[in-house]
Amino acid sequence: MVSTPKRYRVTVTPVERDGLPCSGRCSIEFEQACGEDWMRMIENTQRLPGYSGDERIALVVGARLLDALARSRREVPDDPLAELRAPLERLLARIGPRTA
Repeated sequence: MVSTPKRYRVTVTPVERDGLPCSGRCSIEFEQACGEDWMRMIENTQRLPGYSGDERIALVVGARLLDALARSRREVPDDPLAELRAPLERLLARIGPRTA
């Protein structure tokens, strides 16, 4: 069964020393399509020892973003992500099974 790609909106906002978001125009926001359920994958990483909750989320989201880029550029000559594909697949297998 083929799953419908999900779309995720990722926002990066610097946090000021007092813990509040920065003021003004300082956020970067983008969307990424992915066939995996990132929310379920994040829930499944609770067993990763040595990582805080924020670190687990960063690991899953960062790995999935790299995976999506690496998969979409397989046919591009001199793709800078080509050498990362195999280690990235091993990392993703280790941090949690693929979910749909």
